[in-house]
Amino acid sequence: MDLTDLQLGTRNLWSCLVDFLSKYPEWLNAKVKFFLPNMDLGSRTETPDPAQEIILQLSRLHAQSLATWQAFIHCVCMELDVPLELEVPLLSTWGREDGFPSQLGTDTEGCPNSRLHPGLKRPHQSCGSSPHRKQYKKQQLELARQYLQLLKTSTQQLYGSGHSGPGQPLSLHITPILQRSRVTTPLDTQEEAVMGDLKAEDSIQDLFNTKAEKGRRVTVVLGKAGMGKTTLAHWLCQKWAAGQLDRFQAVFLFEFRQLNLITGLLTLPQLLFDLYLSPTSGAATVFQYLEEYAHHVLLIFDGLDEALYPCSSKKTKGPDAPGPTFSLFSGLCDGSLLPGCWVLTTSRPGKLPACLPVEATMVHMWGFDRPRVEEYVGRFFRDQPLQAMALAEVRADRNLWSMCTVPALCRVACLCLQHLLPGTCPGQAATLLPTITQLYVQMVLTLSPHRCPPTMALLDLGDVALKGLEAGKVVFYARDILPPVMAFGAAHNLLTSFCVRTDAGRQETGYAFTHLSLQEFFAALQLMASPKVDRDMVSRYVTLHSYWVLRTNTSLGLLDHLPTFLAGLASCACRPFLSHLSQQDEAWIDAKQAAVVQTLRKLATRRFRGPKVMKLCHCVSETQEPGLARLAAQSLNYPLTFHNFPLTYADLAALANILSYRDAPIQLDFEGCPLEPHCPEALVDCGQVENLSFKSRKCGDAFAEALSRSLPTMKGLEKLGLTGSKITAKGISHLVKALSLCPQLEEVSLQNNQLKDLEVLNIMEVLPHLPRLRKLDLSRNDISVSTLLSLAEKVVMCPTIRVLQARQAELLFLFSPSTETAAEPQGNADLQGNANRKEEAQTRSLTLRFHQCQLQAHDTKALIALLRDSPHLEEVDLSGNQLEDEGCQLIAEAVPQLHIARKLDLSDNRLSASGVHCVLSAMSACLTLAELHISLLHKTVVLKFAQELEEEEEEGTQKRAAFLDNLLPQVPSELSLSSRRIRLTHCGFQAKHLEQLCKALEGHCHVGRLHHLDLSGNALGDEGATLLARLLPGLGTLQSLNLSENGLSLDAVFYLVQLFSTLEWIFHLDISLQSQCCFLRGDRRRRDALVGGPLPECPAGAQSLGFAQHCDPRSFRLRECQLEPSNLTRLCGALKKCPGPLEVELSCEVLSDHSLDTLLHCLPWLPQLSLLELSQTGLSPGSPLLLANIFNLCPRVQKVELRSLHHASLHFRSSEELQGVCCRFSACSLRQGHVEPLCRLLSKCEDFRQLDLSANLLGDDGLRNLMECLPQMPISDSLDLSHNHISLESALYLVETLPSCPRARQASVNLGSEQSFWVHFSRREEAEKTLRLSECSFGPEHVPRLATGLSQASQLTELTLTQCGLGLEQLTVLLRLVRRPAGLLRLRVQEPWVGRVGVLALLGASTQASGNITEISISETQQQLCVQLEFPRQEENAEAVALRLAQCDLGTHHSLLVTQLMETCAKLRQLSLSQVNLCDTSSLLLQSLLPSFSELRKFRLTSSCVSFEGLTHVASGLSHCHDLEEVDLSNNQFSEEGTKELVGTLEGKFRLKRLDLSSLPLGGWTLDVLTQGLSHMTLLQSLVLSRNGMGDIGCYHLSEALRSATSLEELSLSHNQIGDVGAQHLAAVLPGLPELRKIDFSANGIGPAGGVQLAESLSLCRRLEELRLGCNALEDPTAQVLARGLPLHLRVLRLSSSRLGPEGAMSLCQALDGCPQLEELSLAENSLAGGLPLFSEGLPLLKQIDLISCEIDNQTATLLAASFVLCPALEEILLSWNLLGDEAAAQLACVLPQMSRLKRVDLEKNRITAYGAWLLAEGLAQRPGIQVIRLWNNPIPSDMAQRLQSQEPRLDFAFFEDYPQALQST
Repeated sequence: MDLTDLQLGTRNLWSCLVDFLSKYPEWLNAKVKFFLPNMDLGSRTETPDPAQEIILQLSRLHAQSLATWQAFIHCVCMELDVPLELEVPLLSTWGREDGFPSQLGTDTEGCPNSRLHPGLKRPHQSCGSSPHRKQYKKQQLELARQYLQLLKTSTQQLYGSGHSGPGQPLSLHITPILQRSRVTTPLDTQEEAVMGDLKAEDSIQDLFNTKAEKGRRVTVVLGKAGMGKTTLAHWLCQKWAAGQLDRFQAVFLFEFRQLNLITGLLTLPQLLFDLYLSPTSGAATVFQYLEEYAHHVLLIFDGLDEALYPCSSKKTKGPDAPGPTFSLFSGLCDGSLLPGCWVLTTSRPGKLPACLPVEATMVHMWGFDRPRVEEYVGRFFRDQPLQAMALAEVRADRNLWSMCTVPALCRVACLCLQHLLPGTCPGQAATLLPTITQLYVQMVLTLSPHRCPPTMALLDLGDVALKGLEAGKVVFYARDILPPVMAFGAAHNLLTSFCVRTDAGRQETGYAFTHLSLQEFFAALQLMASPKVDRDMVSRYVTLHSYWVLRTNTSLGLLDHLPTFLAGLASCACRPFLSHLSQQDEAWIDAKQAAVVQTLRKLATRRFRGPKVMKLCHCVSETQEPGLARLAAQSLNYPLTFHNFPLTYADLAALANILSYRDAPIQLDFEGCPLEPHCPEALVDCGQVENLSFKSRKCGDAFAEALSRSLPTMKGLEKLGLTGSKITAKGISHLVKALSLCPQLEEVSLQNNQLKDLEVLNIMEVLPHLPRLRKLDLSRNDISVSTLLSLAEKVVMCPTIRVLQARQAELLFLFSPSTETAAEPQGNADLQGNANRKEEAQTRSLTLRFHQCQLQAHDTKALIALLRDSPHLEEVDLSGNQLEDEGCQLIAEAVPQLHIARKLDLSDNRLSASGVHCVLSAMSACLTLAELHISLLHKTVVLKFAQELEEEEEEGTQKRAAFLDNLLPQVPSELSLSSRRIRLTHCGFQAKHLEQLCKALEGHCHVGRLHHLDLSGNALGDEGATLLARLLPGLGTLQSLNLSENGLSLDAVFYLVQLFSTLEWIFHLDISLQSQCCFLRGDRRRRDALVGGPLPECPAGAQSLGFAQHCDPRSFRLRECQLEPSNLTRLCGALKKCPGPLEVELSCEVLSDHSLDTLLHCLPWLPQLSLLELSQTGLSPGSPLLLANIFNLCPRVQKVELRSLHHASLHFRSSEELQGVCCRFSACSLRQGHVEPLCRLLSKCEDFRQLDLSANLLGDDGLRNLMECLPQMPISDSLDLSHNHISLESALYLVETLPSCPRARQASVNLGSEQSFWVHFSRREEAEKTLRLSECSFGPEHVPRLATGLSQASQLTELTLTQCGLGLEQLTVLLRLVRRPAGLLRLRVQEPWVGRVGVLALLGASTQASGNITEISISETQQQLCVQLEFPRQEENAEAVALRLAQCDLGTHHSLLVTQLMETCAKLRQLSLSQVNLCDTSSLLLQSLLPSFSELRKFRLTSSCVSFEGLTHVASGLSHCHDLEEVDLSNNQFSEEGTKELVGTLEGKFRLKRLDLSSLPLGGWTLDVLTQGLSHMTLLQSLVLSRNGMGDIGCYHLSEALRSATSLEELSLSHNQIGDVGAQHLAAVLPGLPELRKIDFSANGIGPAGGVQLAESLSLCRRLEELRLGCNALEDPTAQVLARGLPLHLRVLRLSSSRLGPEGAMSLCQALDGCPQLEELSLAENSLAGGLPLFSEGLPLLKQIDLISCEIDNQTATLLAASFVLCPALEEILLSWNLLGDEAAAQLACVLPQMSRLKRVDLEKNRITAYGAWLLAEGLAQRPGIQVIRLWNNPIPSDMAQRLQSQEPRLDFAFFEDYPQALQST
């Protein structure tokens, strides 16, 4: 066909198309509007001919673009019933790109393009053609009027059809639920406030009611997807065009999805005129008008969450300055552009841009509630029967109802029901719509008459949707969508079109999905059904996106709901639809669905919070997979919290759906979340929720009403919280009705709800219906005083309330629910009512707290009447009110008639000084008063009462133990019934008030026993102290009196001292003048110091243990005062009459020598004095000499101690003590000049034990002088000269002079960092002395002098040189130079080089000794060489040496060494090699030398490394040593062959007495050789064969060999795997060893059978002293047999881990009772509960008892402690890892003072609390000899442990044992 024919055919086709479309004019108008949204259809020329109108419309469509025309032709063929003869040419001619003609006969033009304004200049006032300004103004107003009319007309035409474009049809629009907030800060920080619900159409005006200043009128509408935000924007435009928003003259609507397409810069006029609507003329004039009347201009920006933020943050400076579109929006918001205009923007919830002003109004837009859903369904279905069916379906199905609360989904649901209802039964249609995804699927299925939608069109549309989401694109052009796809979308309202104006001045038609969620649904279809997408790609899209991401130019998050749709498509119900859509089998679809479900399973196990949890719930609910839902439900956090993000009904419905699969209960907390008013209805029948809490200002009456409908159905709910809401009386009435139907509730919180009096009283009416209620919180509400008292009356009448607490805004009710009431039906209440009420009246205890409640004096009478009617009151708090003197006095007078058990608080009630006397007098009649504390300065008035005696007795042992546990930390603690404490502090009392005060106090003395009186912080002065000294005896026996802060001087001290000396109850007087502290106390055993304040009375349990009988010495402390000689004389005179024993502590800044001398001369006046301390007192350097003379002035002084010239103490002995005296002057700056006078004074002492002069400045000269005086000083114990700047010279001098000190026995000097210098003495002259020198740095020049000193010091028998820098060469010189006429000298050297040079070098150095070597001991690991020399040296004749040398098989290079060793070591008796690396050369040397040592008796080779060849050499040498008496080869890692060689050398050793072969492998042949040798060792006394692995067979051979060892005293066979058979062999031979004293068979496999026989044979070993059988399964039979025949001389018995029970232990301990020799007993790690060693006669020599891990409890420990007393020699008690508590600690503390030799107690890993530790500290205080008590891992808080240890350092709470320094030195 040529071009002419083509044009002719086209014209004919055109005519046919015009004729056909003339039948469908409305359809054509709609399509023209869809494809040409920017066309002004109202401004076209009216044509009388309809055909011409159709031709004009078709011409415009044809001229738009090729894609537009093709899409229109496809719509014609798809939507209209086109004849086949017309459809074929239409599609063949115009349905393809190559069929489009280049030109048609009609004249058509494209849409005119508006040229962008380059800028608008503001007209000058004088511009214009008119010379008059009025004329110009008139023209300006006319132009503006024309534009505003044009703007309104255009808007009316746009919404004339009732459709808003991309949103809901405006005809179906339902007025939304809006909630307004005040501020726009991010939701996670903002304070929310509900401004009201907008329900009526005329109240839409309230959206713009704001008090914002001019230029910043911004409203932000927040709503989730589908809530109708876009519809609301268009609806506002329609209402304005209809004249219903008359406050605005101009309304502009912009969509950010279109503004994002503009990449260029625009001015504000260009934004308004070029992108929206241009004026016909005078644009500048119109814009000027808009600026002047900006407060009548509304600019709506839809989709702020879709806005792209510019990278630059520069603001637009003015309307003429161009900028990005978002910068223009920012300028409008902050008022820099068009100031005063109104800006309304819509957005999804999330973080908002910073350009929004702080005062912008935030409005939350919610979905449909029940009335709105029904109204929408009613509008959608015009047909009445169909409407009724639809409403029935929606009401009956919860899932469908939940979806219909979202307006967008409600429309989709109605569309689906419209197609489903006619052909289905009632209820069947809703079952096809269980999820959102399946709702959309049904919508797609309805697109085809036969429910078989076109698969290619759907997939192509899905491909467009997915590509758009991935690219962040929501606006498409015709070139982006294929014409058939566009036609399909337009035909079924899946796509919407609009005009897009770009920055280049072009206008183009844009297309978008009618809703963003629809685009996400089609993208999900593409992912699940497209063969191009694999399962891994699908899994990557299943994520939980966060809503809180800011949009940027590079990121436009559009995938919020895509995972939800993917999850929904993974449902099994969607599998057939996806299979049809993809043209694949269901297995292929199942693989993709499984990938989605698997990804969700992984996400379900993770711990998400907030929005992601809700997103996960939606996704899991969409899958309809029960297993996945159960997994997600079990993985939810507890508690599950949601903070500061909006939640809708649909959200809570999804959450409730997941919770229905949960087994365990859950706690839901919603804090600061904007909540849809009707959303609580989603929780109906949600029984898994046990704790539900809402905290949001958004919650109003509608929310409360919805919640009230859900609460009765939540049967598992125990705690309910609704705080910070805006509930009024209406909402409360609904809640009260609902709460009465929730009897299971245990806690209700309605705080901060601004409730009034009536509402609160209404809430109280529901209490009888809540039998299990434990807590009701009504804090921070608006309640009056009268209502508060009314509430108190109701509380008194309500039997279950135990606490009413009202403190300022706090109002709290605590309940004690009766289990009987909660469990039994109401019918039983009448039958048991009287009995229950009587029982509750007797047991109920009520606490009333009214703190700062504005109570006044006139309220007192009502209050007292209320309290009188109350049951037993636990506590009453009336502090912080305005009762004043009158009210306080009335209440105090009424107290005796009240039943208050613990405390009455009247603090801060404006009490005056006169009121104090009234209260004090009134309280004298109260018998139960325990403490009264009044302080006017601190506004304190507190009365504490004693508990009823009957109640304490009924509490029993457990409650008493709990009381003891809590006793220590309480300051002050509860007092005993007979004790009363009165504290009148800071009340301004003066001396003139004392008589009246004492009269009032005497009343208390008559009523009860006044024990504690505190008058601190007053103004008594010296006059008051004097008067008090006269009045105090009239108050009876007190336990404490506090007179601190009363302005006392030293004169008052003397009056108090006289009082201290005369009143018997005063045991402690403590005065600090400067800090004004003054305490008088009774016998409290220094408990106050332990906890930093007054401690409680000793409990009755402790008194029964014997603590009450103990009495501390009296103590007097005077600190922070000037002590002049006259004052000291007067003080000592006053103390003369004080009974003893007496301890005195004085402290002042400086004490002169005159004062000190006066004090010392006064001491003989005080025979009762036991201790005098001068603490923190500066003394002169001459004070040590004055103190040293005290032994002559006062012979009773036992110890004098002076530290740092600031602390001195003098200890006095009693008449019966005869111990020697001690003197310690440490860090007193003593120099050489002080030595001689000091020694002269001390030499006069008869029994002088210790002298400590450490940390002084004596130096070498002072030491020399002291050593010269030492023989005249009768020191019998020790002399400490450490840290005295002593040099090496003093060490050498000590070597020379030590022998001249006849009683000196040992000395040690360390010149290193320790700087120690000790000399130890004895009471008699010592013939042998030892000296230890450490880190003395001897040089070669010092060795001769050292040797000379050693040569002359014949009495020095041992010298140890440790790290003294003495090398091998210097050692050789020293050995050669030391020469003595006679005697022995042991020289021990410890140097690092000893472990490196080897045995040969050390032996070589020893050959240079000038005397005979009798002992050599080498330890390389310990770096030690020990040589003992005997003088004079005896030379052996040369022939004997030559003969022995000839027998040696050595090379010539060792012959000289051998010769020297033979000469030097001819008298060698002992050779010890320990931890050495013995080389072959050394072993060869020993092979040659050992035969020549004729006097060798002891040979030791232990823990060493020797080769097999070396062992052969050593064995060869030992084989010739026939006179050996001791061989020790233990702990060596020798092979079996090497062991054979060594054991073979024992043959012929008939004189052997001791043999130790531990840890050597004794195999069969080796054991045979050993047993053969043992059979001939008749003199053997000790045999140690531990860890040899001999077993039962070895025991048999060994027992046979032992029959001849009749001299055996020790036999050790531990860790040898010996069983019952082996034990039986040993049992047979043991009675034949009459000298046997020690047996160790521990850690073997001996059971009861072998144990019994062994025990029977042991009864025949009459001399047995030590028996170790631990770590064997002996059990009770063995113990019982052993008990019947215990040896009489037994000293050590160890049976740990022997599986003993109570019976065996009891029988054994009964047999041991009275054993005279037993020193050590171990029964550790046995189950001995009830069978512990209980002695009646005792063990007089027992030193250690080990009962670790024996299951000992408190009851057993009581009798055990009594047994300890019968063991007077006990030094160590091990009771760790047991079940001991405070009662056991109390028993131990009681017996500690009676155990004079005890040093250590181990109580680790028990159940002792702080109180038990305190009791132990009390016991320690009475026994100074105890070194440590271990308390690690007991339930004692770390701070309390530190506190206890600071006061008693011997309590050790550390993991590693930390011995005190004294113990370490010992």
